[in-house]
Amino acid sequence: MDRRFYLVDAQVLPEVFLKVVRAKELLASGEARNISAATRSVGLSRSAFYKYKDCIFDSENGRELITVMATLRDETGALQSLLAAISAAGASIVTINQSTPENGAALVAVTIRTDTMQMTPDELTEKLSRQRTVVSVRCGYDL
Repeated sequence: MDRRFYLVDAQVLPEVFLKVVRAKELLASGEARNISAATRSVGLSRSAFYKYKDCIFDSENGRELITVMATLRDETGALQSLLAAISAAGASIVTINQSTPENGAALVAVTIRTDTMQMTPDELTEKLSRQRTVVSVRCGYDL
């Protein structure tokens, strides 16, 4: 069976869905140490949490994250320069994955939170592409 998604205003959702989202936020932020604490904090049964946890998502969270894919020259400081430029743009770095360098270059994937960025992803891509150690770079939501 194919999954189908709808974007619905939170004001019309049953309270149980909002509590599930809030419990997931508490877990993700570390405010709640486990599912029991998160569900207790929002007044939700654990069974309701487990029933809906994989079916309801906060659409705002997904829009704030993008992935920067860059091929960097295998030189000292290349990754540090890339990360410094991303940070200088006001983005928060969420994850960093780097491959082992081959043939003088390494692929790097950096997931960033864009809600505090002072430029668009396209502007960031342009800025990063001007770095001497960057061979190629692209940004996107679904790379």
